[in-house]
Amino acid sequence: MLDLAAMLSSGQLVRALERAEELGHFDLVALEDVLGRSGHHPGIAKLRAALAIYRDQDPAFLRSKLEGRFLELVRRKGLPTPSMNLNVLGYELDAYWEPERFAVELDVYETHGSHAAFERDRLRQEDLKLKGVEMIRVTGPRLDREPEAIVARVAAHLAQRRRQLSR
Repeated sequence: MLDLAAMLSSGQLVRALERAEELGHFDLVALEDVLGRSGHHPGIAKLRAALAIYRDQDPAFLRSKLEGRFLELVRRKGLPTPSMNLNVLGYELDAYWEPERFAVELDVYETHGSHAAFERDRLRQEDLKLKGVEMIRVTGPRLDREPEAIVARVAAHLAQRRRQLSR
């Protein structure tokens, strides 16, 4: 992206970042790391400007405050930034790491509190597993109670998925 930033117009660069995000290849932490190590590269200013929308992401773009808290925790702990509310195999996933084919569903009783929703959620998780996507569920109260444990478990799941997929 940094090399592309030196060659593309600002609009083209924004579209390239958008496409990377759609494909699940966008990683803000990695891009920020590259910017920090790139000295006087001719694409730095343009890439930094194009990334502003991701750095200052307004929680209104997320579906809930719970998603915002989760995303902030993941970023703060230095994990790769997941795609949020991405459609994968016909299902919208709250947080999804494309390279690891791993998802986190963020649950609160109010949005999943019916028998039908309960059944649908289990079927959805089975369908995704059959297609090679692993998923864990994190509740709002648990995120409030044990954020450090949750992010440690997410990191462990991501590492495990990387090992599984590299075989």
